[in-house]
Amino acid sequence: MTKSTQDIGQQIAALPMRWTSKGNLRILMVTSRGTGRWVVPKGWTMDGKKPWRAAEIEALEEAGAEGYISTQALGTYHYPKILEDGTELWCRVRLYPMIVERLHKNWKERRDRTRRWFGVQGAARRVDEPELQQLLLSLAKRPKHQPVISELLKAS
Repeated sequence: MTKSTQDIGQQIAALPMRWTSKGNLRILMVTSRGTGRWVVPKGWTMDGKKPWRAAEIEALEEAGAEGYISTQALGTYHYPKILEDGTELWCRVRLYPMIVERLHKNWKERRDRTRRWFGVQGAARRVDEPELQQLLLSLAKRPKHQPVISELLKAS
């Protein structure tokens, strides 16, 4: 079934990442407030904010992460969001990679969420959304050679 753009909620997400001293890519994930499953920091687009700035705000509020965020999305994924009234809204999420420079000990949603670093494979195994899983797995080999990541590394 195809959905029209009116039926799709538009969201943004940050993909907070860092490299270990051994050169392994790590992904920072948080638990969702509702179900406690592992997710990337995400939310609705924000009036007056560029989408990557909104993703940067979500990373700070949900994970306490600050750093360099790309102005280009790594890709998009879709998922069904259950709204407060119980209805389901199909959402399209643009995913912006972010190199984490600093993790705050105290952040806005620290009492509502747990944050944890995972390897790429571990992060991919923990998400429910197949398209997000594929985006994560695309980083398993030579992530620094992906154009969006390469440009972000040059800027950071």
